[in-house]
Amino acid sequence: MKILVTGAAGFIGFHLSKALLSRGHDVVGLDNINDYYDVNLKFTRLAELGISRKDSERFGNLAVSENTDLPFRFVRINLEDREHLPQLFESENFDLVCNLAAQAGVRYSLENPESYIDSNVVGFLNLLECCRHHAIKHLVYASSSSVYGQNEKIPFETSDRVDHPISLYAATKKSNELMAYTYSHLYGFPTTGLRFFTVYGPWGRPDMAMFLFTEAILKDQPIKVFSQGKMERDFTYIDDIVEGVVRILEKDTSARHPHDLYKLYNIGNNQSVKLTDFIEAIEKALGKKAEKHLLPMQPGDVERTWADVADLIRDYGYRPHTPLEKGVESFITWFKEYYGL
Repeated sequence: MKILVTGAAGFIGFHLSKALLSRGHDVVGLDNINDYYDVNLKFTRLAELGISRKDSERFGNLAVSENTDLPFRFVRINLEDREHLPQLFESENFDLVCNLAAQAGVRYSLENPESYIDSNVVGFLNLLECCRHHAIKHLVYASSSSVYGQNEKIPFETSDRVDHPISLYAATKKSNELMAYTYSHLYGFPTTGLRFFTVYGPWGRPDMAMFLFTEAILKDQPIKVFSQGKMERDFTYIDDIVEGVVRILEKDTSARHPHDLYKLYNIGNNQSVKLTDFIEAIEKALGKKAEKHLLPMQPGDVERTWADVADLIRDYGYRPHTPLEKGVESFITWFKEYYGL
């Protein structure tokens, strides 16, 4: 199938594109390569997919990979670009779309709210309109565990009320779910939202705990541990996430009942891990102790996340299986190789 992956230079988008290519799909990647974090990491991910930095820096032009073993092409545009995105859909005739492009980060949304509305709301609307007008068979899109806000019921289920987001980032993700529901209802095409829980692994984002902790420990710098270390997260290894997304993309949706076109799932590790245990796993893999700087809870953060993925197991046979220790070791091996340590 021909699949558009937005956010292809990002952490999950890169891994997903690589997996889809290995399974014989024709993949077009889209990303605006913004400077929310180190763009060199994004360019290097694209290079792993066969796109040179020279090609990926050409804004608004479709760059064709010279690596014939990887039928990956890349376009650098903003999702909210109402001129070029429809042109891309017109020229490519995609079968499926997986939207992973978004302005990420809870804390950053407190400082730059406009970028979240532009990318996550206006951009998502533009994408929905393109899917509507170009007969896309299935739109799979990233939501977030952040939509659960301060829900105290554990584990989180998709049937839980999520009416009180505590960050603008979470509010934009909840809006995506509502918009997708409306378009499935009005225009009759299948949409599946995935509430991602804390994803980690090789090629991960530099603003995430895994990356920040590893870098600080190796540099003999203190790590910032928020909520006095009492936080818990459903840490999910990247390979488990990608396996779930691929299963969803490859499943035929033509049999979905007209009243059942909209789907929503949690996608996570199905367990909650104490932040202190996560740090201990990093320390063990590095053979080095961390100096901890205990700090209060930050605005927009939550104490605990835990995904109930029973429906994803039921509908797609999804079963995350990577132990925390193995996932942490894989990340640290990549980190040391990437930075020549």
